[in-house]
Formats: sequence, structure tokens, C-alpha cells
Amino acid sequence: MIGINNISVQYGGESLFNNISFIINDPDRIGLVGKNGAGKSTLLRIIAGLQQPHQGNISKPQGTTTGYLPQEMSTGSDKTVWDETFTAFVEIIDLENNLRQIEKEMSERTDFQTPSYLSLVHRHHELYDRYLLLGGQTLQADTEKVLTGLGFLPQDFQQPMHTFSSGWQMRVEIAKILLRRPDVILFDEPTNHLDIESIQWLEEYLAAYRGAVVLVSHDRAFLDRVTTRTIEITMGKIYDYKTNYSAYVILREERLEQQMARLANQQRQVDQIERFIERFRYKSTKARQVQSRIEMLEKIDMEEPDEIDVSSIYFRFRQAPPSGKIILEVNHAGKNYGEKTVLQHLNFIIARGERIAFVGKNGEGKTTLSKMINGLIPFSGSIRHGHHVNIGYFAQNQSELLDPDKTVFETIDDVATGDDRPQVKNILGSFLFGGDAIDKKVKVLSGGEKARLALARLLLTPANLLVLDEPTNHLDMRSKDILKNALLHYSGTLIIVSHDREFLDDLTNKVFEFRDKGIREYHGGIYDYLHMRKILSLRELEKNNPIRSLKEKEDVSEKKLEYEKRKSAEKEQRKIINRISRCEQEINALEAKIKEMERQLTNPEVSSNILQDRSFYEAYESNKNHLSQLLDEWGNLHEQFEKMRMA
Repeated sequence: MIGINNISVQYGGESLFNNISFIINDPDRIGLVGKNGAGKSTLLRIIAGLQQPHQGNISKPQGTTTGYLPQEMSTGSDKTVWDETFTAFVEIIDLENNLRQIEKEMSERTDFQTPSYLSLVHRHHELYDRYLLLGGQTLQADTEKVLTGLGFLPQDFQQPMHTFSSGWQMRVEIAKILLRRPDVILFDEPTNHLDIESIQWLEEYLAAYRGAVVLVSHDRAFLDRVTTRTIEITMGKIYDYKTNYSAYVILREERLEQQMARLANQQRQVDQIERFIERFRYKSTKARQVQSRIEMLEKIDMEEPDEIDVSSIYFRFRQAPPSGKIILEVNHAGKNYGEKTVLQHLNFIIARGERIAFVGKNGEGKTTLSKMINGLIPFSGSIRHGHHVNIGYFAQNQSELLDPDKTVFETIDDVATGDDRPQVKNILGSFLFGGDAIDKKVKVLSGGEKARLALARLLLTPANLLVLDEPTNHLDMRSKDILKNALLHYSGTLIIVSHDREFLDDLTNKVFEFRDKGIREYHGGIYDYLHMRKILSLRELEKNNPIRSLKEKEDVSEKKLEYEKRKSAEKEQRKIINRISRCEQEINALEAKIKEMERQLTNPEVSSNILQDRSFYEAYESNKNHLSQLLDEWGNLHEQFEKMRMA
């Protein structure tokens, strides 16, 4: 349907694309992948016709329509949500006007058999078919369905656009594109503006969409559920895979391994031929064979493995400073914005070492509570920080809080202290700011670069509580993986607001769901939470409809038992982990005590007095015996934990 024909794009003398070509067909669900700066957004703009390539062209049949959503945009609309959404129907409204005009003319004419009248009837049929195809008869119902699916409540429909955040205004833009029903949908990071429930709705909508879909997204789960084709952009080239993201990753590794294997085989063959030529070069009896080998060598077309862009951020969070057992104690906390109550009657405690995901629809208070915890906004009730709690905070709009007129280097140098001052360039290098990049002004950085710079600032904070509000927005896949790995090794307490299920998986052990101005706690990871939410939804349906099939009830009971079993196992694992931690502390303390006693025994000035003290030897032997017991217990606990983990 749309042909991308040998297009090339250069920026600052460097090639972003180099003669790339592919075709977008009617049923395609394409995921564009690659690191930040690879050119994914540029390619979408070119396909949408908003940017021209330096070479090559885009070919599409006449009348082909596209719907393009950029990463960020400002609507500036004074309309209500409903009226702004209805601007999507310009073509349908024009069709309605044309149909009325034709119907009026037909009603006034009596020359029913003339060619001009028959032509008018034919034109009416064409326009009416197009009207039906675009959903002209179901505008109201379709609009309500899409807005509701994207998270709007019926009472929101008549609210002015300017009363909503930029993220909610972007949802209206998504709704307008879906309702226009273009031949090709082009979405650049749509999930940045959605919560988990809206993402799941959009997944189902796009999977069933009648046209083609081309997505840029760093949400693995979203790509896997929507796309059936993956186009990788790297080092100015593209690689086209007829599969979703997870399968693409495997196939890509296999491709690289096969290339390296072919190269190794060729190299062995070349080495053998060269040894033969060198050995018999000066023997006249072997001249013909040598010449044959030389010709053979010239004909070998050596495998050229694909260039791999291995640049990525690299960092580890610092060892969390010691803190008390209680990190946060929240009592009757709440927050109002004017007459609107966002949160009320919050009561909970967060203990040291907990790793909590804040989830729920946008606007339910996740970011608000994050700000309350950090003391950035006034609120009712109390939030008490525990002993020696130091907070590191990554705000959702963190990149907007950076000074646009400062350079990259100045941004980090301003917060670096002590031993960190000489390491500023090394730190920036770990976040891919090397060479002249450290002298760039913040205002010219991309969204991904600003996010990396904000993470670099956070790295310099000696925190034992990290509060991260949507830290993965604008980060590419590799950077997200490295951030996740750093968080997995972080030794402090973690609170993270995110809608990225794949990122949250294995990263948290408790979920706070924000709903109806309050919080519900769920033990387990993000997929345990989604599993339980599905069960709760089934229960709510059961209350409304008592006549349910026995199988559905059995399924719910079975799922509940599975969840309770898993919850109990996780509780036992946490007990063992806590006991292992206490064992290690006691072992460290005993080893230090024994080491000190042994130092005294080898000190001539002290040992003469100790020799007369029987109690010293008894204490020394007792400590060694106790240490041996603790080491045995520590080993047994590790074995128990491994058995439970493998069960």
C-alpha cells in the first residue's frame, strides 16, 4: 500500500538512513525498533508526509489516508473534550452535507431516466458507501466507546480541554485518529500517555483494526500484543522480521550468530589456502595447484557481519545508606485541588526494603502522592519519614525541571560534590554524553537525552528511598534494561510509578492500586496484581449476575487458590531472606570479634595478661563455635531458599 523507496537522510554530515526500502501492506502491524536517535520518529514523519527525505521517495495510492501521533504536541484547544474529538469527523460531516444536497436535488427533479439523474444516483451511492465505511451512522456511540476505552468518564466529555493535563489531551488526539479510521495509523510512543487499563484496551483495538498500523514503542508487552512484524533501524540500515518483538530478539541473535559462524568458516578456509600457497609457492611441481588456490582465494566473498550499535548507558545505584525499619508512615493523608478531592484517608506503612509499584488510571493520584512523599505540595494528614531516610526523586516531568540554558556538563557539575566533582565527565560518559555532547545546551536535547541526564543527576543522590515517576518514558529498550538491572541491584526501598508491565515485572513485590480516591494493596508482582484484578472483576460480575456457569465459578476458585498458594510461598521466602540477612549480620559481627581477639593474642603487650585469663579463652571458643553454627544455618537457609525458588 505504501512504498518506502531507497530513502536517505543526513544530519550534520552523518547518515541517519542510507537507501532503505520496504513496503507497508494493508494488514501489517509493524513495530519500529532501535536505540534513541536511530531515526524511528524521523521515519514516521517521512511516511506521514511531514518531512522529506534527502534522497528517495514515498509512494502511496491516491486517496490513501494516514493518522500520525507524535511523541509530544500542544493542542491549545478551547473546546470541550467531546467537541474536540468530533473535529475528527470533518470528512463525515462534509459527506453528510453533500448527501443532503444531492438528496434535495433528487427530490426536486422528475427526469428519472436521464443520464444526468442516473449519474446523480450513482454519486449518492458512492458517497453513502463511504459514509457508512467511516462510521457515519454510529458517530455518537463510537466516540463514547473510544473515549471511555482511553480512560475518560462520561462526566469528562463536556469539560474544557484546557482543564486536562497534556497527557490526557494526547489521549483525545489518539481518539481522533482512531475515529478517523485512516488507512495507516502511525503512532510514536502512544503508551507514554496511557495507564495500564487504557493500554490493554488500545492493544485490543489495534489488533482488530482494519488498516495498517506502524508503531514506535519501548513497551515490550505492548509491541508483543499488537505487532506481527518488526523493523529494526540500526547504523543507517533496516532489518525486516515477520514477527513480533520477542521473537525478533531471538531471530536477531540467531542471525548474528550465523553470520559470525560463516565468517569463522571462511576464515579457516582462507587460512588453509594461504598456508598451502606459502608452503608450495616456490615448488615448480606445485605451480598449477598454487595458481588454482590463488584464484580460489580471490573468488571468496568474505561474510560481512552486520554492524552492531553497542552504545548504551551504564550505571549502578550507590549502596543505600542505612535507615530505620520504618521508611514511611502515612496517617489520614489526603489532597484536594480546590473543590476536587484526589486522595483521602490514606493510611499505610512502608517498611525498609519494600519495592512498591504505584498503578491505576491517570488522574487517580499516583504522581500527587509521589509529590506528597517528597514534601513538594501541601496536603492534609501526615506523612512521617523514618530514621535517616534520604529520598531520591525522579519526577514525571523531570526533564522539564532541567535548566534549558545550562549545558549538559553544568547540569551535573552543579549537583556533584566531594569526590564526585572530578568524575563528572566519566559519569556523563556512562550516560552516553561524551566528547562535544557535554557542551550541548539542555534545550536542544531529545526527550531520551533529557531522561538520561535526569537519571545521571539522580545517581549523585545518596538515597535509601527511590521514588521514580515514569522513569522509562523516552528511554530506548537497551537503556530501560540497564535501568531495570540497576534497580534490581539497588539495596534500598523503591517506589515506582509506571504503566510498563514488562519493566515492572520482577522489579516490585507489592502493588498499590489507586482507585476511588484511595489505595488498595496487593502482595506480589505486577502480573500477580493483573491476575487478581481479573478475578475481582469476575466477582463483581457475579454479584450483578448470580446465574453464572459452574465452570466460571470453578475457574475463579482455582485462580484464587493459586494466588493464595503463591502468596503464602512468597511470604515464606521473605521470612527466609530476612533470616539469611540476620545471619549474615551476626556472622560479620562475630568474625570481627574473633579477629580482634586473635589480634590481642598475637600482641606481646597484651597476650601476657590474657594467658592468665581463662574466661577469655572460653569466650574465644564460644564465639568460634557460635560462628560455626551460624555458618551451617546460613548454608541450610540458602538451600531452603533455592528449593522454594525452583519449586
